[in-house]
Amino acid sequence: MFVNDPEGVDKEIVEEEAKHLRKVLNTFTLYKSHALTSNNRRRTDYYALPERHKALIPDYLTKLNKVDHAISKNYHVLKQILSDGKLFVGDEYKGSSNNDNDDKEQVTEYDMDKLRSTIKQFVREWAIEGKPERDATYKPLLDALNEFFKDVSKEERAPIRVLVPGAGLGRLAFDIVQQGFSCQGNEFSFYMLLASFILNRIERVHQHEIYPFIHSFSNIVSSDDQLKPIFIPDILPSSIPPDSNFSMVAEYIEIFHRILKPGGLWINIGPLLYHYENSPGEMSIELSLDQVKCAIKETGFLFQDEKIINTTYTSNPNGMLKYVYECSFWTCVKQ
Repeated sequence: MFVNDPEGVDKEIVEEEAKHLRKVLNTFTLYKSHALTSNNRRRTDYYALPERHKALIPDYLTKLNKVDHAISKNYHVLKQILSDGKLFVGDEYKGSSNNDNDDKEQVTEYDMDKLRSTIKQFVREWAIEGKPERDATYKPLLDALNEFFKDVSKEERAPIRVLVPGAGLGRLAFDIVQQGFSCQGNEFSFYMLLASFILNRIERVHQHEIYPFIHSFSNIVSSDDQLKPIFIPDILPSSIPPDSNFSMVAEYIEIFHRILKPGGLWINIGPLLYHYENSPGEMSIELSLDQVKCAIKETGFLFQDEKIINTTYTSNPNGMLKYVYECSFWTCVKQ
């Protein structure tokens, strides 16, 4: 929830959300020092090796120096995101703490991992290298949407509104707008919301240079692949049809059935990965796929198409480790 006037709003909720946002901003701020510290541990371990073992990997320190450089390049982009993030919030989100270090000390490895995942998300959504993953998951959604509205020309689709829950960095919503529809992306992750704001300042294709695969040295085939720069975006986010509406909102997802009009179409693709399973202080009820579908039918939806699509997610295409998800795809209509 984002408010300019907190009057009438539960102050505990506002402060809790503000605290979380400050923590996310601190995570962005501390990225460089955290990443350099991790990389320096590798140097320490290298220096502890016997000289005969060092001689076997003569280029190892050179690689670590290149990783340091790549970390600085990543931080250059993150600083621009931070600049946008400070405009993202009102005075009530600046908090009452006078000691910034108090907040920064709360940043955990879990928080930093979320940020590293966000950097990789840029590849999936806004880089040429992410096209295979986008084709595996976005294309079935776009094909289903175009099939449902095949009798409406692209020039006449602007009044048709599409909602994308869990919009990430906004690429799927953008691709939907490219098909002539009006689209609203819904995302509750502050990491994604803040990172997506940099797309508002894009002036040219391949404007930003990032290094998403430098944070782990496991399952690497080639150092060159690990240190390969990724340039984003692969297309200008501003290149949308003039009559289409494209927005991102920070709201919790309401019941799809309540949002859709009668006859409205729900297109879904994704695994059943419950992020809050067994998380302390978080309520989470994990359903199997058949239970999910049963609940959807009971709510008043009619399934039209169902299939399983295999795909990776933010993987290093040249790495030795890839997680493949069996994603459930379906289209259903509100009755």
